[in-house]
Amino acid sequence: MQITSRGIILALTTASLFISAVQAADQKKIRIGFNPGPYKEQFEKGVAPLLIRQGYTLEYKDFSDGIQVNDAVHRGTIDANIMQHPVYLKSVNDRLGIDNVGIVQVPTPPMGLYSERVKTLTQPAPGSTVSVPNQPSNEYRAALLLQSIGWLKISPSSDAATFSQKNITENPYKIVLKEMDNAQQVRALPDVDYGVIQGNFAVSSGIKLNSALKLEAATSQFINVVTVAGKNKQAQFARDIIAGYHSAEFKTYITGNAQYSGYLLPDYFK
Repeated sequence: MQITSRGIILALTTASLFISAVQAADQKKIRIGFNPGPYKEQFEKGVAPLLIRQGYTLEYKDFSDGIQVNDAVHRGTIDANIMQHPVYLKSVNDRLGIDNVGIVQVPTPPMGLYSERVKTLTQPAPGSTVSVPNQPSNEYRAALLLQSIGWLKISPSSDAATFSQKNITENPYKIVLKEMDNAQQVRALPDVDYGVIQGNFAVSSGIKLNSALKLEAATSQFINVVTVAGKNKQAQFARDIIAGYHSAEFKTYITGNAQYSGYLLPDYFK
């Protein structure tokens, strides 16, 4: 069988068109990683519909570890993640030597002080046990919350990225801070007097924010962000994600759902 030059050209053209179509489809796919919490539902119901209308296909992947989900963004296994605040992001970047960046804030449930043994916020009994996250940046948040209610004081020079209990300068009630994986704190709440628990782990376990004895004050450095690799911060998919969160449709979805009452809201909601 003879293959004519015209046939070769036709075959090459067809292959080229196929490759171009595959590349275009890949450019219109966004792969997003999540840790436990409300961020996947926010994205699926408030942002995804706009992206789908623009021709994107979306792929979701769940992670239980904050390091792995950031490494996946850096390596390109996923395109973005939605699970962390800027202080934690910086600590992971420093640890892994990578350059992931936050591109837009997302509504974030605040960290709170919870207890199954105590029903009202009063002075703690001497020697009370309080569970706190075992990550420096989130243990720092917990310490700030405890400082705000007068249970301890920390050094003004404390660095969130390297915080440890050595930075506590006053502990008048001799509180015992029990560091543990933040994903285990809800399960361990019956075994301690109090727990200072990240909002995403609280709400994903069915705990109501309004049941907290105290919620942390709104602080922009602890509002979570959508994270992408540094090289992708100006990519079209990143710009379209930002536009989705800034849209009137997303704001209506958040403000119209009671489940998001008490969340720390980004500046673009004002």
